[in-house]
Amino acid sequence: MSLVVSNKYELIYWRDRIWKIGPDGKLIPQRDENNQIIYNPLTGQPEYEYLESGTRVNAKRLNHMDDGIFAAHDYIVELKATIRRMQIQMELDGRVPGNSGTFSDTLDGSSNKISLDKALTDIIEPVAVGTTTLKVASVDGFTPFTQVTIFDDTNTEDVLITAIDASTKTITVQALAFSYKKGAKVARSNVAIDTVNAEMGVGDWQTYNVELVEVV
Repeated sequence: MSLVVSNKYELIYWRDRIWKIGPDGKLIPQRDENNQIIYNPLTGQPEYEYLESGTRVNAKRLNHMDDGIFAAHDYIVELKATIRRMQIQMELDGRVPGNSGTFSDTLDGSSNKISLDKALTDIIEPVAVGTTTLKVASVDGFTPFTQVTIFDDTNTEDVLITAIDASTKTITVQALAFSYKKGAKVARSNVAIDTVNAEMGVGDWQTYNVELVEVV
């Protein structure tokens, strides 16, 4: 049984250069109309007669090969991730026969029936201990009665959202146990997923320096 697939890679069909050999067993130099030997202007060596010119090596052909290698490697990486997900699915189904509700995340950017809630926003002004109303940059993705993590470079805590006001862009939470700086994060998850190494790590709180430049 063979599968019919569409392979769009175009073969170059490289050819060898085949030289002419004289009666004396040596290469035959090319000559001009005055019967003078033609020399290569770059190497200073004679140009020789040939039966087949061969395929020249140049950037266009090498880049064509490079693109093909990259596409093949990209396909292999994607195929390995697909096989891994299938192995996990089979393992989960094997442990619970007949279970069609299994879910998994292989941390490669694709998941099965599960997704990480990445809702994230910034607190736009400093807040003190005991604060319950947070002014934020956006309330998109957040819902009442869900837990969030608040953190900056000093403190962190988990609190429950009790109310959201989209018109004023405020999130009401349980009284804070710590104070936080302007720019502190409010996140449904402070996990950072590295899809290259298939690892789950802790997200970072960062600061930035912005230089304003006048445009004339």
